[in-house]
Amino acid sequence: MDDNRRDEQARAVAIIMDGNGRWAERQGLPVADGHRAGTKALRRTVEAAIDLGLETLVVYAFSTENWSRPAGEVDSLMDIFGETIERELPDLKRQGVRTRFIGRRDRASAGLQEQMARLEEETAGNDRLNLWVALDYGGRAEIVEAARRLAESGIEPSEIDENVLRANLYAPELPDPDLLIRTSGELRISNFLLWQLAYSELAFVDTLWPDFGHAELEQALAAYASRRRRFGGR
Repeated sequence: MDDNRRDEQARAVAIIMDGNGRWAERQGLPVADGHRAGTKALRRTVEAAIDLGLETLVVYAFSTENWSRPAGEVDSLMDIFGETIERELPDLKRQGVRTRFIGRRDRASAGLQEQMARLEEETAGNDRLNLWVALDYGGRAEIVEAARRLAESGIEPSEIDENVLRANLYAPELPDPDLLIRTSGELRISNFLLWQLAYSELAFVDTLWPDFGHAELEQALAAYASRRRRFGGR
């Protein structure tokens, strides 16, 4: 077998959870109902990730650009995030999932910040699956913040390399995803994990996020396993 062919599955997967609004429209439902259906898909997919042997799953829940959506939708989303932490994620905690959040927190309400911090603390000892939830996250903002930290530290320019910059990202311990999946048929990465996705394989699926689950994740992993990853080589 060619050394560049993966004969094992991906261990770290990132997902852009897209299509809640279109799903709700097709069902004749309010957008908020689409987002709530999306939280069910998240729980279903996390459980599938456990069954399929993933070690890390990182999901794009709310981008820095999402603040430009109508205020009513943003407020509803924030309420749904709180509901998800209270109703969906505790069961995952009992299944050994460690949950952490990546992105800004200062623009979330004090109550939501407290919920996030409490869940991180309560799941810190779990190691069955690492779940990262990107909330108020933007890849460009993350890199700019890392550069700002380096400038403020007074480091010599000659001392800056990829390892030093990576150490100043939001979550240096987050592994580079082997595979990025985007649902809903859109063909872009939307400012998600720009540094970490440099050599990730990409999979764009037509399924809307509320309909995503075990079968779709398994299919994406199977497609990944058949690919050749060259990392710039031949």
